[in-house]
Amino acid sequence: MRSGAKVGIVGGVFVVVASGVAYGGYNLWNGVTGGSQDVGTRSAPKTGPVTAEEVAATSRDFLAAWAAGEAEEAGRLTNDPVTAGPAIAAYREGAGVSEATITAGTPTGTVVPFTVKATVTYDGVSKPWTYASKLSVVRGESTGRPLVKWTPTVLHPKLTAGATLRTGTAKTPPVKAVDHKGVALPPEKYPSLAPVLDALRQRYGGKAGGEAGVETWIESANGTPSSTLLVLSAGKPGELRTTIDAGVQAAAEKAVKEFPTAAVAAVEPSTGAIRAVANNPASGFNTAFQGKQAPGSTMKIVTAAMMMRYDVAGPDSRVECPPTVRWEERTFENLDRFTTNGDLTNAFARSCNTAFIKAITPLKGKGVHNTALGDTARKWFGIGEVWSAGVSTQDGNVPESAGSETAASYIGQGKITMNALNMASVSATVKNGAFRQPYLIPKDVDGREFAEAEPLPGEVARGLRKMMNAAATETHGTALRAMSGVPSPKGAKTGSAEVADQEANSWFTGYSGDLAAAAVVEAGGHGGDAAGPVVAAVLKAG
Repeated sequence: MRSGAKVGIVGGVFVVVASGVAYGGYNLWNGVTGGSQDVGTRSAPKTGPVTAEEVAATSRDFLAAWAAGEAEEAGRLTNDPVTAGPAIAAYREGAGVSEATITAGTPTGTVVPFTVKATVTYDGVSKPWTYASKLSVVRGESTGRPLVKWTPTVLHPKLTAGATLRTGTAKTPPVKAVDHKGVALPPEKYPSLAPVLDALRQRYGGKAGGEAGVETWIESANGTPSSTLLVLSAGKPGELRTTIDAGVQAAAEKAVKEFPTAAVAAVEPSTGAIRAVANNPASGFNTAFQGKQAPGSTMKIVTAAMMMRYDVAGPDSRVECPPTVRWEERTFENLDRFTTNGDLTNAFARSCNTAFIKAITPLKGKGVHNTALGDTARKWFGIGEVWSAGVSTQDGNVPESAGSETAASYIGQGKITMNALNMASVSATVKNGAFRQPYLIPKDVDGREFAEAEPLPGEVARGLRKMMNAAATETHGTALRAMSGVPSPKGAKTGSAEVADQEANSWFTGYSGDLAAAAVVEAGGHGGDAAGPVVAAVLKAG
């Protein structure tokens, strides 16, 4: 073994200690130096699943080469050496890692977890850096060798394709975010805000008056910092005022933790100011702002508006709610194939799918065309316009439909995609009577333009509020249980969106006073059971 790396078994756990001065590598799979010696000693490539021994030896070999700074050798131990080798080299050089200890855990099948304890050094300043990651071992398709399946997340769980690690003077100063009343919003207390604050820093850090420090960060392929991983020397943060309300944010953070995967957003109807955003898991993808999922029956708010716009039916119109209804080649049904009699308000409150399809069936291809729902969503709710919230958001999408997709769209299925922010805005528009584009940073900070939409006609606004109030207050309203205890005036709509091979996603949106919110809980089932309590907790906090 060459100097610069120590390899051993300590308490049944493999440990690698590598120095940044003298780098060396050792191939424990073959017992010889060099990572590509395996092939040639066999008459034919080995086939079949990798064995436990191969998983342990290959991961051990790879981690030893990585920790020793042997980037080319570590790359050869992966199924993508052309990409892996340079990435591993950049890890040491770009991030300024002067030494590293990698501790492998117990494999689970072909997956090996490990912990990296590194020291990052820049301009005479050093700081320890610890994090966990994992790798998996596969069999090479052409060689039959056991190899590490290459993905950037092996080096760090937040790395993505094309991104790199960098250490140096930060490109933008840090920011101290505060809520609309001046209350500090530290990510340690409000973990869901961490990715949001990272994004705000990149966009507004240079305008907030701070001074940059020395940090380690992830840099995207286009050269933009996306996430700070380590602070070697703190800069001076500038203050950035947001529209968040600390009390509502705290309630949102607590509410989503009740479910493995959940997201919620809250908006002030009178202004569009975003008062809360929370996700569980808190780190990573911001589902509340950037998700693209079918919203289920919460979309009936927009469908009901479309029905009033085209004189199909109003809140007091008698409608049929049979157990099933046919639209061209597809049959749609109600939950448990229930049926009810009454007006559109009753059908809305009980979330009758068939009523929202059957009433339109005679008009398909005539007055209510395949773009009617999308046109209505854009005209009155701002869905389909480009929103400029101050951070990246995924705008709702209601595309033109055809065939049975048209009927599916009326109940929030088909190709429609929304997220919690979009649906919170829909409820906010109903409550306010007019769309106010949601925003996290006031537009006068950078002079950006807000999306606009026409106000709801008075009769339409009153009709939607009547239906949403019925869903939240009447005996058979699907939102009654969740909204009990939420102050009036209030209204809500439940939804469940079918997803292949899992329980339906739970959706809920509603308003109380001058606050509207929406939530989605993955595989949560009925809207009132999972997403409903999340929204109710947020509304009560407002």
